[in-house]
Amino acid sequence: MAQDSKPGTMRVSGWRQYRALLLKDLRQEVRTREMLTSMVVYALLVLTIYGAALAQVGDRVEVVSFAGGLLWALIIFTSLLGLNRSFSHETESGCLEGILLAPVDRAVVFLAKATSNLIFLASVELITVPLFFLFFLSGAELASTTPMMLLPLVVGTIGVAGVGTLLSTMTIDTRGRDVLLAILFIPVVFPLLYACVSATSVALMGVEGTFGTFWTSLALAGAYDVIMIAAAWGLYEFVVDA
Repeated sequence: MAQDSKPGTMRVSGWRQYRALLLKDLRQEVRTREMLTSMVVYALLVLTIYGAALAQVGDRVEVVSFAGGLLWALIIFTSLLGLNRSFSHETESGCLEGILLAPVDRAVVFLAKATSNLIFLASVELITVPLFFLFFLSGAELASTTPMMLLPLVVGTIGVAGVGTLLSTMTIDTRGRDVLLAILFIPVVFPLLYACVSATSVALMGVEGTFGTFWTSLALAGAYDVIMIAAAWGLYEFVVDA
């Protein structure tokens, strides 16, 4: 009986650890609003730069053809800012050392931090994606398939949060961590970015005969998420204890 009850106890303990760590991050952000505020302001600044760069584009239909790339560039650069700040509270207050000294499974720490990063990034996207459409695509004739872009947005955001959590942990104690994270993050996430841009562009343009490309790109993005997040989960113990 003792052996049968032990696995169940460990599962409950793991869930409680995950919930406690996740709630800690969410409460900290609700109290300070530092991460979300900086990400939203940065995204608005990028949109302003986009507006200046595209001010001379007269035909908005042309914008639709590369809107997917613009949108994902906005998401990637905004997520970099958030990932750089995701461990700032833990390092400044010494909270991370306390977490690592506690009997907490490192995989649980990864899942909790990746989930909080996912929630924060998704919250920013809920604000910036509608603004992107309002500023740059409000006068364009969008295809009926445009709502399907939500699929690559969801899959891509999950991958960015998972991989970014691992890489931000690797650079947490390095000098120039902002630059180092970008150097590591962009090449690693490039396959996911390429697939998501392709799927998003197809959804926005709605060209007949290209939806094979949409589903292929979405499948590649999903496979990337599964492989890379599983690898990040398995490697996190070695990274965080290094």
